[in-house]
Amino acid sequence: MRLFFALWPTAPVAKALGDVAECCAQRLGGRATRTATIHMTLAFLGEQPREKLPEILAAARAVRMAPFDLSLDRLGGWRHHRLLWAGCQSAPADLQDLVAGLHARLRNSAVAFGAGDAERTKWHFFPHVTLVRKLPAQAFPLALPACQPLSWPCRSFVLVESRLSAAGAEYRLMDTFDCCD
Repeated sequence: MRLFFALWPTAPVAKALGDVAECCAQRLGGRATRTATIHMTLAFLGEQPREKLPEILAAARAVRMAPFDLSLDRLGGWRHHRLLWAGCQSAPADLQDLVAGLHARLRNSAVAFGAGDAERTKWHFFPHVTLVRKLPAQAFPLALPACQPLSWPCRSFVLVESRLSAAGAEYRLMDTFDCCD
């Protein structure tokens, strides 16, 4: 099973981000992220044996999440990955706490995830939502449109199974973990 934890947007937020993705893909080239798959990855677990699922779920259930609002207020791109993303000028402390808590619980449960241990110690969470993939090389440096801030209320996070195919990734929400008001 190929798994990851993510923030999953409400339908209005996903639609707004999908519209930006389509507009930018038309303008710059590349492949817009499908509205139904828009998310913010919190921890990528990669391939996991099905027998690990109870440990993974228990680790996530032990995470405490405070509700927060995320303001996506900037666009950017990475030449080396050939993608365009939406992000935030300033990530809320509650988001950083959620990611740190989730990673700590996964490490404590001995669930392997992301890069190897040496790489993980150097890894820094960069909150972003991928909007366009496979940008043409000539699109760089990116001439980005102004970004209207988009408020994303975050009240839960999810565990997602990703199935890869020629048509792209198909996602199945496996469980939702609500905040602990």
